[in-house]
Amino acid sequence: MAGVEVHTLIDGGQPAEETAHALAEFFAPAKELLEIAVYDLHLPPDLVEIVGGALRAAEKRGVAIRLAYNLDHAKEIPVPRPGGTNPEVMEGLPFPTESIPGVPDLMHHKYIVRDAATVWTGSTNWTADSWTREENVIVTVDSPAIAARYREDFEQLWTTRDVARSGRVDTAPVDGMRAWFCPGRGERLAHRIAKAIGAAQQRVRIASPVISSAPILATLAQVASDGKVDLAGVVDATQVGEVFEQWRENGNANWKGPLLRTVLSRAPFSGKVTTPYAPGVPYSTQM
Repeated sequence: MAGVEVHTLIDGGQPAEETAHALAEFFAPAKELLEIAVYDLHLPPDLVEIVGGALRAAEKRGVAIRLAYNLDHAKEIPVPRPGGTNPEVMEGLPFPTESIPGVPDLMHHKYIVRDAATVWTGSTNWTADSWTREENVIVTVDSPAIAARYREDFEQLWTTRDVARSGRVDTAPVDGMRAWFCPGRGERLAHRIAKAIGAAQQRVRIASPVISSAPILATLAQVASDGKVDLAGVVDATQVGEVFEQWRENGNANWKGPLLRTVLSRAPFSGKVTTPYAPGVPYSTQM
């Protein structure tokens, strides 16, 4: 089993500088490569000095850096929040950057590959809100084999600039782990999760902002109705409400509503009420 470390962020539990310095420390040992994919990159000047300074230092010592980011658009996307990355700022960086158009799919990754050997991944974006107001997880993995899977996904994004054509990466286990990328392996992953839930004999715990995948919803609804397995979970109540409204407005997806209501009403799910996205408003969300 490769070396894996997990670090969690909680709402109000740590200063943003802590995560900024953790990123800088991750960049510091880089000797050859830093390949970065991040959905939302929007930091205040003091955090830019920490993170940007570490990247500039890496570039000056000869590290080849590439950074891919989601390019926002004008369409309303209440779940998840729109990215706030400024393309003009990205173009001014002293290393190659590539905007990945978020139409119709979001480039929602948050990962770094260092020297083709170590991966930083998880749920956190590079924003002050993400590092102080949100409940996120950061995972680092020392494994050239896992890093190779991430590099394959990154290359697909970088060369095609098309989210729909990315994520077609082998999911076979390496170093005791599997790397799953969406959308290329999204359908397969959804069915694998549903199968695992359906095969549970004792307990299932769910932590997700929203639950909208049809195979997972159907299986959860069946397990919740049967009552044979200890099923419980936590969701983002604000975002779930927005999803119900989206389904209601979209006649093709409204059939999912009864399934989710069955899950939430027949099993002990709790919902965290979070701050809805609005420009200039601090944003908090459930992991």
